[in-house]
Amino acid sequence: MLDELFREPQTVECVRHVNKVAEFNWQCYASPEIKEMNGHLMRYPVKVERDGRVGPLPGHENFPDVGGKILGAHSTLPDVLTT
Repeated sequence: MLDELFREPQTVECVRHVNKVAEFNWQCYASPEIKEMNGHLMRYPVKVERDGRVGPLPGHENFPDVGGKILGAHSTLPDVLTT
């Protein structure tokens, strides 16, 4: 059953609802306990400062399952090998 909010995706209420679901799913994913998620939509674990600087959420510098850095890392590999 489709939530009525999704019938008008341009509304602030719909955007807030989607963000709430995404945040809930991130908390489930990042939890040490196994928790059921409400779908696949998840917040990307970054924080954007007022001045535009981007950083990982506090306490989440790495992805919990694979350990990769949230913001990535520089590599000595040529770009042609990784794009």
